[in-house]
Amino acid sequence: MGRAAARHLAWQVREADEHVYFLTDGIGSVLLTSPEGHNAEAGVFGHVGYIPSSAVSGIEYNIYDISVQIAGAAFRLPYERFRQLMETSRELSKVMIRAIEAFSIQLGYTALSNAVHDTNVLLARWLLMCHDRVSGDEIPLTHDFIAMMLAVRRPSVTTALHVLEGNRFIYAERGRITMRDRPALEDFASDAHGRPEPEWRRLMTDLAGKDFDLTRN
Repeated sequence: MGRAAARHLAWQVREADEHVYFLTDGIGSVLLTSPEGHNAEAGVFGHVGYIPSSAVSGIEYNIYDISVQIAGAAFRLPYERFRQLMETSRELSKVMIRAIEAFSIQLGYTALSNAVHDTNVLLARWLLMCHDRVSGDEIPLTHDFIAMMLAVRRPSVTTALHVLEGNRFIYAERGRITMRDRPALEDFASDAHGRPEPEWRRLMTDLAGKDFDLTRN
């Protein structure tokens, strides 16, 4: 297994997979794009999980657009070697399959949140998920990128950031957001955040025999 820079990792729908990547830092997004070109983030991944998830099923091309939103580093494994290990190692197979189950839970709660929560809460949830996957409290993000990820207009992102900043949950500056009061932001996000994380720990702790923490903080 070799190391690779995660800054330029990206796949498009039905692009052939040559490697499977395991990020050690940085954050990536799984994106959906409509026939008309509208896109939105379906899920976020970081130092837990792997991409592309289609590799676990033996599918040689991904079914989503995938991009890295915060640059980092990754280990990579040739696709064919990954498939060999999946077939010969019961332990690895269990971990990879449970990682997919955990990610599917995140996707489900993303769909629920998009349906029932306003932009302020959606942004709070998304920032908490990003904060879970970075070291420290600074998250390098632009308004335009957040708007694309949440599938909302840029002015809506600006307004939501003002709300969160006005409540002293975060500090927003050009191209960067700093977490100031995570517990208060979690309270603000309410039921939009918190369910997938303990489910991930439950799934992985059972295999590892010890508590498995999703966060980097």
